[in-house]
Amino acid sequence: MTWISDNLGTIIISLILLVVVGLVIYKMISDKRKGKSSCGCNCASCPSASMCHSPKKTKE
Repeated sequence: MTWISDNLGTIIISLILLVVVGLVIYKMISDKRKGKSSCGCNCASCPSASMCHSPKKTKE
């Protein structure tokens, strides 16, 4: 029991960080399923823009 009381601050901070990381991962997965992009959307200066966004289809 003394180990827990000696390390209570570390345990609380670790649990908070674990929850925050879990929420970030959940948000990224949720956005991916909805088709949202995780980039900053500055495609004009991005060298990987062609890999990130597929070309738009034109009507023939």
